[in-house]
Amino acid sequence: MKLPTSVKLVEVGPRDGLQNESAILSTATKVELIDRLSRTGLKTIEAGSFVSPKWVPQMADAAEVLARIRRAPDVTYPVLVPNLQGFEAARAAGAREVAVFTAASETFTRKNINCSITESLERFRAICAAAAAAGISVRGYISCALGCPYEGEVPYERVAGIAADLVLAGCYEISLGDTIGVGTPAKAQAMLDAVTARVPREKLAVHFHDTYGQALANVLAALEKGIAVIDSSVAGLGGCPYAPGASGNVASEDVLYMLDGLNVRSGVDLAALVETGQFIAHELRRRPGSKVNIALSRRGAPAQRMA
Repeated sequence: MKLPTSVKLVEVGPRDGLQNESAILSTATKVELIDRLSRTGLKTIEAGSFVSPKWVPQMADAAEVLARIRRAPDVTYPVLVPNLQGFEAARAAGAREVAVFTAASETFTRKNINCSITESLERFRAICAAAAAAGISVRGYISCALGCPYEGEVPYERVAGIAADLVLAGCYEISLGDTIGVGTPAKAQAMLDAVTARVPREKLAVHFHDTYGQALANVLAALEKGIAVIDSSVAGLGGCPYAPGASGNVASEDVLYMLDGLNVRSGVDLAALVETGQFIAHELRRRPGSKVNIALSRRGAPAQRMA
């Protein structure tokens, strides 16, 4: 299949990226990160999650972050919600888009949100109904779409069935996550073939982690299957607190550099993104987890501005 001519990058650094960072950042730093990302040309930036601060302390100030960011008129700032209580808190904080999350693994789902897959879908139907009544969009996540840290390989038909259920519940888009980064291009394409037999590819996104160094190859494999929405994290931030050993998300800078090289439009400015990656890496007192960012930093010159 011909590659898409344009893609949407969904920036997950401020939520999925930061949630697994051991250093708890100040609210001001999180706000600055999101505001910088808003100026890069990104149209979707995950701003946080309304989960229990007991389990994810980095997200304890999600409401304050939402209140303080400078919302660009053409950018959406979704937040993660695990249940109706989280949804109501997000709505009260002014969220205009939320995301719900389950997994293709029973064990992972129980460890992550303390319920079965079936129970999670019941929760999400209630959230989608409440969101529809409030005019709030809902995105769905499926973790462990290419493997589970507890159960190993997962059946692709299970991933497809859950994706179809989430669309039926009211999710406008489903992000398929390789949470522990074990996927390869062939496996990614086989999984996508199974899912697109049940769900239109226009409703699908991919979310790859780079534990085994396969994330960019998997992104390209997904593009070859016509997927035009890619989740990524500035400076390669992240991992998963419920997936031991999982490394960061695929770096936004690396994805963008590849897209620019393929002449696939994203509308995102590489130079601005690199600068933002350097900012948050400095705040975390470590190097960016992006090869493109490191390479451009070594050159000692700003990245070429591309969109």
